[in-house]
Amino acid sequence: MTKADIISEISQKTGIEKVSVQVTVEAFMQSIKNSMSDGKNIYLRGFGSFIVKKRAEKTGRNISKNTTVIIPAHFIPAFKPAKTFAERVKKSVKP
Repeated sequence: MTKADIISEISQKTGIEKVSVQVTVEAFMQSIKNSMSDGKNIYLRGFGSFIVKKRAEKTGRNISKNTTVIIPAHFIPAFKPAKTFAERVKKSVKP
């Protein structure tokens, strides 16, 4: 499902025109990006959490040059689904 699909579905279910829904979805995503860039976590009850995780420094290898590279510690965005959401997906999706 793409962002356009989400916008179309919300528009159909709510009766709000697509342009307004698109502006709202874009603002929502920008708000999440800005908050996480500032190091803040976002908690959406019943859906999940967008969290900032710290990755520790580690040693990597450049195979083509046969050298060792130090990868510095850094932060990455991550999503952790709520238990109810994860259980619903687990029960509904069949392999």
